[in-house]
Amino acid sequence: MAVLNILVAVCLTYVAILFLVAFMADRAAMRGRAVWLRSPLVYTLSLSIYCTAWTFYGAVGNAARSGLEYVTIYIGPTLVMVGWWWGLRKLVRVGRAQRVTSIADLISSRYGKSPLLAVMVTLMAVLGTTPYIALQLQSVTLSFAAFAGTAEGARPADSQSTALWVAAGLAVFTVLFGTRNLDANERHNGVVMAIALEAVVKLFALLAVGVFVVWGLGGGLSETLARIDTSEIGRWQVAPGRWAGMIFLSAAAFLTLPRMFQVLVVENENEGHLRLASWMFPAYLMLISLFVLPIAVTGLERMPAGSNPDLFVLTVPLSEGQTGLAMLSFLGGFSSATSMVIVAAIALSTMVSNHIVVPIWLRLAHGGALVSGDVRNLVLLSRRFSIAGVLLLGYLYFRVSGGGAALAAIGLVSFLGVAQFLPAMLGGLFWRGATRSGAIAGLSVGFAVWTWSMLLPSFGAGGVLSAGILAEGPFAIGWLRPQALFGIDGLDPLVHAILWSMVLNTLAFVAVSLVSFPSPLERLQGAQFVDVFQHSGGRQSWTGGMAQSEDLLIMAQRIMGAGDAQRLFQREAQRQGLAGYLPEPSPDFLNVLERELSGSVGAATAHAMVGQIVGGASVTVEDLMAVADETAQMMEYSSQLEAKSAELARTARQLREANEKLTQLSVQKDGFLSQISHELRTPMTSIRSFSEILRDTAGLTEMEKGRYAGIIYGETVRLTRLLDDLLDLSVLENGQVRMNVSHGSLGDVIDHAVAAAGGAVGLQITRDREVEAILVETDLDRLAQVFINLIANAQKYCDAERPELRISVGRSGGMLNVDFTDNGSGIPRDAQEVIFEKFSRVSDREAGGAGLGLAICREIMTRLGGKVAYLPGQGGTAFRVSLPERAQLAAQ
Repeated sequence: MAVLNILVAVCLTYVAILFLVAFMADRAAMRGRAVWLRSPLVYTLSLSIYCTAWTFYGAVGNAARSGLEYVTIYIGPTLVMVGWWWGLRKLVRVGRAQRVTSIADLISSRYGKSPLLAVMVTLMAVLGTTPYIALQLQSVTLSFAAFAGTAEGARPADSQSTALWVAAGLAVFTVLFGTRNLDANERHNGVVMAIALEAVVKLFALLAVGVFVVWGLGGGLSETLARIDTSEIGRWQVAPGRWAGMIFLSAAAFLTLPRMFQVLVVENENEGHLRLASWMFPAYLMLISLFVLPIAVTGLERMPAGSNPDLFVLTVPLSEGQTGLAMLSFLGGFSSATSMVIVAAIALSTMVSNHIVVPIWLRLAHGGALVSGDVRNLVLLSRRFSIAGVLLLGYLYFRVSGGGAALAAIGLVSFLGVAQFLPAMLGGLFWRGATRSGAIAGLSVGFAVWTWSMLLPSFGAGGVLSAGILAEGPFAIGWLRPQALFGIDGLDPLVHAILWSMVLNTLAFVAVSLVSFPSPLERLQGAQFVDVFQHSGGRQSWTGGMAQSEDLLIMAQRIMGAGDAQRLFQREAQRQGLAGYLPEPSPDFLNVLERELSGSVGAATAHAMVGQIVGGASVTVEDLMAVADETAQMMEYSSQLEAKSAELARTARQLREANEKLTQLSVQKDGFLSQISHELRTPMTSIRSFSEILRDTAGLTEMEKGRYAGIIYGETVRLTRLLDDLLDLSVLENGQVRMNVSHGSLGDVIDHAVAAAGGAVGLQITRDREVEAILVETDLDRLAQVFINLIANAQKYCDAERPELRISVGRSGGMLNVDFTDNGSGIPRDAQEVIFEKFSRVSDREAGGAGLGLAICREIMTRLGGKVAYLPGQGGTAFRVSLPERAQLAAQ
């Protein structure tokens, strides 16, 4: 019991170290100080999640049972990395160009961004990965049992609770470090770094056990090799069909396992990392398999008859009293199991949230992408629940299957399940004629055959399928026997399942693709996948005519977060030569937006969400010519014509906008002159009238004289304020003002502005004073003047029943941002372009003033080296005041 307690303490310490490593890596990545996280070495080590508990424990067990057959599991990935490097590079390039988030996203994106295909692949991936997760839980449970002194081959009474606790712990770790951000293309740096550490631990542990077995127990290398030669497992016995099938299966699974696709494609920072991985990962596989045969032979010689060979890596050191080495071996197996489960859970949860939860929500939510609510929180919450659900399924499979099968046998069930994605994946990468209908047909047939011939029989006779069905077929139909389809008897069950599932899958895929016709979007995506190196920058063209930029910004903020969405829109607006946060909804911009959203919710869902607002997509002449592979001269001529047409359309739109703006300014100017005349005439009339009364009227009482004098004074102050505003604006525009730079607290400036605005009577102001505790270097009085104007505007024009103003402070791009957002109805879109002009009065409400406040604010911020802008898509009127964190004044 003491040893078991020490083991638990060691495990907890090890898990704490993994938490610390993941946390530090995440923080380093957020601060941009982690170049080493994006190194090819870390990427290569992350590929080691291929080596799970099956490799650490099951390879030795497989060798003890079947001799050298275990090497097939390593040959397949080695052939892919060494001999198919160019194919992996193409796969990674497609993933980066299309911003895919999972294998379901890749396949659905290739076939016209089909939501149906995405759902199919997601469900198949979950079902196919469940046995593999159960395998990891079983390996950890058996290793705990070995330390607890349980008899070999027997499952301890508390094994189910052990598996449940392990699954729960893995769920917590994965939720904490696998769902911290929404954009899957932001990389899970903490998780990847923890996996790289686990890769080193499990390799070191297995090598340590191997060295102990060869030189500590076996008498050296020569004597160990001699014992292997004389043993049964050292004989060269090759079953050609089974070996070929397992090599193919391991190669296919290396490409299609959700966890492998996650680290191979999604987490890839640079396709150049494949150069190191192409030789280093096979070397890693060679090292981790180096001592499999010596451990297996030693275990068969030294352990009692009937001992579980899957646990020789652990039980051999225990039997020799090497408790420390056994604990190291346990940590190696624990690392192998946990790293696989963590990445698999992340990959599957991303698929479930992107392709099942969000599409269902879009269908049920009236108004789709425009209704109120937070899609970002919905997606993150669904991913967290999906992680728990995936691990629960693995635990349930462990319970239902009994956990008694050999580890290698369980692993092969999952390998063949996910291998059904291979025809659709490879066909999509290399065959333009592949269609969505063909992919659906192939996946459906292949997965059905796998389920019937391998998954259901894996539960054992009398489990899901009765012994009668296994022996005679359903309803005594012999040619439908799960392990003897079409009456073909005598094949190895694994070879039988591989043969029929993959052959029928491929035949259905090819046949239906040949007789079906792809949609224009499928043809376009096919061209971009097959010719990805020529069309990496290619795009799908949206019409964009029905889109409203503010609607798109609202949607993007709810998925990407307000800060990221606003930066994206502002950057695209600047690229188009526009000011503010609303770029023109051109096809180029819509493609950029879709690619950014696809990193968070997947390509198919992002396409659907943009399509809800835009109203549809079109395939341009350039796209069709790319699909048809016309001559380079025709493509160049068409491209020039389209570019000129787009430029003319853009120029015409800009001219229309300029004309509309000039028209509005002209109207505003007339209104301004009328307003100024009124504002000047009214006080002057009052002053003249009451001055004449004081001059010409005899017998006025002192009270009457005081009242008339007070009126004259008030009108003079009113007139002076108007003239001050005009003079202030003129001086600012002419650059004749001198800024008085000083240091002060931003919070104090806001306090002064609120007080100067009369305490904002009737306006509920929300602030975060801790965030406002920032030292600024600028003209504090001028900055306060800007704040006063914005607070006063909210006080005057907010039309909510209970007016509220939220003042929030943040940083982005080297700028200090202060946002003033009220809960009113906002400013109409057609007026947003002119609100900072001198002649602009947007509101019809009688609030006083001549409409110079925002123009003065703009000029002041320009002199302070910053800017003030209207912030659309916030639900009310919102202004952002931006000031350089290190203020550089535009005028002195």
